[in-house]
Amino acid sequence: MSNATNDVIDEKAKEKRIMVMMRQVLSAVARDTVPPPGMKHPLSDSTIQGIRDALALITSREHELNIELDEVNDKRPRFVDEPETTKVVSLDSITK
Repeated sequence: MSNATNDVIDEKAKEKRIMVMMRQVLSAVARDTVPPPGMKHPLSDSTIQGIRDALALITSREHELNIELDEVNDKRPRFVDEPETTKVVSLDSITK
């Protein structure tokens, strides 16, 4: 690859790291400001909606960058105790 191509890839990788950090920080702010049940949220409704909108934009851009960097992640998050939906089968075990 040429230096120009490497520079573009480096810039996209840097942008992706920025997006990941921004998503993590916004998510942490949202978690840290959740009030106990029955209490009013300290953030205004417009601020909460702004955080939601920002997270949606960040997620969308992260997805675009993953495609551009050929790092498509099609796995969905799952709980540790969630049963596996797939099963690996050895080709040697298949007989005619």
